[in-house]
Amino acid sequence: MKPNEDSNPNPNPTPARPAVHSGLTTAKRVVILLAVFFTAFHVFATFLWIAPTSALRDVIPGKVLHNYMIPMFGQSWSVFAPDPINGDYRLQVRAVVETDGQPVETEWVDATAAELTMHMHNLFPPRAAMSANDVASRVKGAFDKLDKDQKDVVALGYYDGDDWRDRMETALRAYDDDGVTRYMKADRLASAYSTQVAYAMWGEDVTQVQFSVSRQNVVPYEKRNDPEAERPGVQAVPIGWRGLVEEPGQSRENFAEIFLTGVEESGR
Repeated sequence: MKPNEDSNPNPNPTPARPAVHSGLTTAKRVVILLAVFFTAFHVFATFLWIAPTSALRDVIPGKVLHNYMIPMFGQSWSVFAPDPINGDYRLQVRAVVETDGQPVETEWVDATAAELTMHMHNLFPPRAAMSANDVASRVKGAFDKLDKDQKDVVALGYYDGDDWRDRMETALRAYDDDGVTRYMKADRLASAYSTQVAYAMWGEDVTQVQFSVSRQNVVPYEKRNDPEAERPGVQAVPIGWRGLVEEPGQSRENFAEIFLTGVEESGR
């Protein structure tokens, strides 16, 4: 029997929707899949690298983990538990200036204090505000690695003649090679910085420079509530007179413009 059309309970049925296609080609699916696997591997590798050493690291054999993380993704526990600064470095500079044919020693100028003025009331201080502090830190660290005889050599004056650096390095290596290369780099850096300070402060007739580096730790944490606690003593680095050093690209004018402003504001 033919069905009665008038008896259809849904005379206006919803038209069937066309099939929806994702539009992802096979190539796109492969790329997405690879990206997911790579992301998962990166997260897992970063976890292994940061986590304390355990047998779990053996999941990635050989040096694969090291070669993947270094140098692009290297991290350490210090990211989560940074070591706060617990001391102040200080770099002072003085010079010998030829005045009326006679060598005259100048007063010390506190380069660290001059640069720190750029930090005051400035949420975005320039990198130049950390130069003296960085130089002092490098010299102090390199000096501490030398033995006693080498430290005595550093305290001598090396400023006469164009070969003064070669003579100082030869004298240092006469005792031990350990740490000499690192110290010579730090000494050259400090000499070049001090030369710019000297030119800015006392003009073109400078013939020698001397820099003084020191560090003073803050009151230990366990004594933070002791009103009578005093800061530990100053750790001074004895360094003799040095010759002038200028590196390619240094600008006396630009350095003086910035540095003298800091000296004026710091009053030192």
